[in-house]
Amino acid sequence: MSRADRTAPALVFDHVSVCRGGRLILEDVCATVPAGSSTVLVGPNGAGKTSLLLCLIGEMSYSGRIEAAGQSGLPRTAYVPQYLHMDASLPLRVEEFLALNRQRRPLWFGLSHSVRAETRRLLRMVQAERLEDRRLSDLSGGEMRRVLLAAALGREPRLLVLDEPAAGVDVQGERLFWEVLDKVRMEQGFTQIIVSHNLSLAAHYATHVICLNRKVCAEGAPHEALGASVLMQLFGVPIHLYPDQCDPADPACPQCGAVCAPERLLPAYASIQRRGGAKATKEGLLTQDGSPDGRSGKGTDDGAAAGEAGHA
Repeated sequence: MSRADRTAPALVFDHVSVCRGGRLILEDVCATVPAGSSTVLVGPNGAGKTSLLLCLIGEMSYSGRIEAAGQSGLPRTAYVPQYLHMDASLPLRVEEFLALNRQRRPLWFGLSHSVRAETRRLLRMVQAERLEDRRLSDLSGGEMRRVLLAAALGREPRLLVLDEPAAGVDVQGERLFWEVLDKVRMEQGFTQIIVSHNLSLAAHYATHVICLNRKVCAEGAPHEALGASVLMQLFGVPIHLYPDQCDPADPACPQCGAVCAPERLLPAYASIQRRGGAKATKEGLLTQDGSPDGRSGKGTDDGAAAGEAGHA
């Protein structure tokens, strides 16, 4: 496959709206997914993120246009769902699952040499070779997500669509999934659009972010689209992913714990009065833990000791 053939087109959402049962789910969504990008959709629950993906893959009706720039139709697309519900009693092994659309003869006749080689190649791509002979019903959540990703990559997509593919996976498994996905995307040059609630991993691995809450609130590079003011508007709580977005007068931001001090040390939170957390009383000011006279008692000592230990 030539370099030109592998170029993934940009995807354009042009005034996309969805109304179900008289309720507006998506309202005039206009956004662009850059070619070859890792575009992450973020937003609160019920914001319409999954609905937008369903519109993209043709599973939900909508008004407006979704098109690939410079093409008459959408590129070859693969979809990784949030969940795959299967009968736990089904004795289907991973390699058989990956071979379902690769050979015509029944699985009980065995896999051909070429099909077996292809399933192993796909599992290697997602660092899951050891799962080849496992039953699907025996896989953990993280293992199942990687098998689904392998199945999607088997379609050789130019556009990969993923709906919270690491939901319910532990921190280590989710980080591994993102790493595998990022490596494969850069090797194969496809465009991906993924829904995620993990803002820190989105900030790290995304090349483009779309903030959605029925309509587009912000769009652009992660550092721009995931700014503190945008996230406040989106989620209604203070979230600072980048230290330079915290209050410069507050070296250790008590709102989010981002480390802004030159020493890059975790702040002693017990000794920091959170904004709006202190209440004036007749007896004097109360700190966050309720100690009078501005002293936080044992918590302050512990926090200071922790800070000194970290500095050492």
